[in-house]
Parts: sequence; structure tokens; C-alpha cells
Amino acid sequence: MNKFKSHILHIFSYGWQRCLSLLMLISCMLFMSMQPALAAINDDTYEGNIFVVYAGNGSLIPPSATLAQALENHKPAILAFYVDDSSDCKQYAIVISRIQSFYGSVAEIIPVDVDTIPLKPKDSPTEPSHYYSGGVPQVVVFNQEGDVVLNKKGQVPFEEIDDKFREVFDLLPRSESVELKRRSFNEFSSELSE
Repeated sequence: MNKFKSHILHIFSYGWQRCLSLLMLISCMLFMSMQPALAAINDDTYEGNIFVVYAGNGSLIPPSATLAQALENHKPAILAFYVDDSSDCKQYAIVISRIQSFYGSVAEIIPVDVDTIPLKPKDSPTEPSHYYSGGVPQVVVFNQEGDVVLNKKGQVPFEEIDDKFREVFDLLPRSESVELKRRSFNEFSSELSE
């Protein structure tokens, strides 16, 4: 009987090791066969929200205010029409994020996913769909009075939008002003520690 127990114990321990090694082999094979997560800025595939994935700026979505609120508060605003699966919009997300870094505290930056625009027979001038002209990316800049000062389709350069905001805020033209240099967080930290 003692021999029988040792034989069963030997089979059980051998079976346990075999199951463990088989499980490890299957895990390794699954791990090796997984495809990496690909996100490409130059193709028209969906990888997630473009401001989070390509501009590194999740603070733009959802916008902090609506167009109606911005117009009611006499605050300058910019509508940025986009779709998440357009290479042009993916590349342009960086420009919108840059606009927010300079003007986000004094103007409303309102990204509008055109896939979410409701179809209505008539739109109010306080709704983004009123200004959408059918292409992406599209940028519409409003002054404090709610007048459109820029409405362009395509990848509008940062400088052109910056020039319009400089007019809206009565700032010096770029040719007459000094370029602002933003310091990194570490530079601020090192000065505080001294």
C-alpha cells in the first residue's frame, strides 16, 4: 500500500509540473502573438480622441463651456471642428492644443466632433452646427461681440489664428512683440528650491 501511495504521489507531482509548464508555454505563445497597439498620425483610422492621443491634452474634451455660454459672457471663442479618424485632424490637434496653451485662460476653446452634430433643419447662431461648412478640420474664431473674425477649413497655421486673437485682445502684432518663452516645470522647481 505504501508503494501505491508513493506511485500516486509521484504521478500527481509530475502531472502538476507538466500542467504548470504547459500553462506557461501557452501564456508565452499568447504574449508573443499579440499585436502592439498602433496609433498612426498619418492614417485615417480611429485610435481614440485625437486631443488625448496625439496632442497629449485631455483637458480640451469636454469643452469647459458651450458656444452659447461664451457668446453670452462676451468671451472670445474658437470652434475647432474635427473627426477622430482623419489624419488631417490628428495632425491639427497639436495646433489646437498650442492655441489653448496661449489663450485657454482668456478665450473658450471649443472642439466639436462633427460626428456628434445633430441634424436640424434650422440652427441657432449660438450652436456650433450653424458655422460648420462640411469639411474638417475647420476653425471659427469669434471676438467678444460674437462676430466671426476667422472661418477657414483645412490646417490653418497657428500664426494665422494667433494673429486673429492678437487683434481680438488688442495685443501687439507678432512682428513687434517679443516671443514668449515658456519655462519647463523643472526650471520653476529649481528656482523655488534655491
